[in-house]
Amino acid sequence: MAAEPYDVVIIGGAIMGASIGWFLTQNPDFDGTIAIVERDSTFQYASTTLSAASIRQQFSTPENIALSRFGLSFLKGMPDHFGPDADIGLVAGGYLILASEDGENTLRSNYAVQQQNGADILWLSANELGQKFPWLNLDDLCAGTLGQTGEGWFDAHLLLSTLRKALKSQPSVTLIDGEVDGFKQANNRVTDVTLTDGQTLSAGHIVNAAGPQAGRLCQTLGIDLPVEPRKRCVFYQECPDTVPGLPLLCDPSGFYVRPEGKGFICGMPPAHDPAADHDFTVDYPLFETELWPRLAHRIPTFERLRQTGAWAGHYDYNAFDQNAVLGSHPELQNFMFANGFSGHGLQHGPGVGRALAELIVYGHYQSIDLSLFAFDRLLENRPVIEQNVI
Repeated sequence: MAAEPYDVVIIGGAIMGASIGWFLTQNPDFDGTIAIVERDSTFQYASTTLSAASIRQQFSTPENIALSRFGLSFLKGMPDHFGPDADIGLVAGGYLILASEDGENTLRSNYAVQQQNGADILWLSANELGQKFPWLNLDDLCAGTLGQTGEGWFDAHLLLSTLRKALKSQPSVTLIDGEVDGFKQANNRVTDVTLTDGQTLSAGHIVNAAGPQAGRLCQTLGIDLPVEPRKRCVFYQECPDTVPGLPLLCDPSGFYVRPEGKGFICGMPPAHDPAADHDFTVDYPLFETELWPRLAHRIPTFERLRQTGAWAGHYDYNAFDQNAVLGSHPELQNFMFANGFSGHGLQHGPGVGRALAELIVYGHYQSIDLSLFAFDRLLENRPVIEQNVI
């Protein structure tokens, strides 16, 4: 069977793959063809659709802040670009990141970086926290930072479906339901992508946007990419008492909680956190033994929580430094990475999409310099330390 030729083949059709494809079609200097291959076209198990669907500017790395700021502008402008049905219901509820005495210096350092990079963040002392959030237990807190604007949560399903619908209307884009089986190489390039159904796609550029499966995909090329699926459970709760003005709260003990509909969603990483493979079972004991006691300690009215739902999804977890791996492989120059976001990929999808499109078309970044996240840092043992990984 002859190979179908494309200028760009993107492996993975959720938020990363869809964003890269969309920004390629919008680049005036790109006139090529694009294939986007997705093995789960229902997105039942996609990190995009199983996430907590939130966006924040409270990072400690300027590049991550810049990606979030662009992501926010993209989300807010979607009705203008895609029509009124593309209003994804962005709730500007803010993030409240709390610190104990042990974490105050880190919080203050992060706050300084955020201020320097244009994020609208408010510093709150313990007394100010108590005045603004009277339902909060302050016993072991010394400070917090609150996003006044530019932070909140939204409908991830609508974001993805809007992008996919827009891509379907582009004559240069082919959406393929299929799974990648392997690659062919020649002269330090990946020449072909083979699918399990026998189909072969040839390409000028190949982008790995395979989410939690990105590391497994790279193994077929002999590339060690330390990205693997890590299970994260999201629990939905209802409470007979209100918690007025609750932002997305991130506690020093490791949990987050935010409003969702008539109730709340919450989660935290498990103490034992192995690679999850295809495990989507909900870890209910995690809520009962670890999460609920911490919730009730921080917000005492949550002693009366009633669990009414839960689901499990996967982070595309970068075990090296929990930050993105972006750009070209140092030897296979036409093989590119958009991987390892470790929980903040959805909000960074638009910014990464624009950046990778620029890299493909021009050979360098134009809007945001993301060379900090290059693959080379893995080989040179240069981790990027992001203090605010949630």
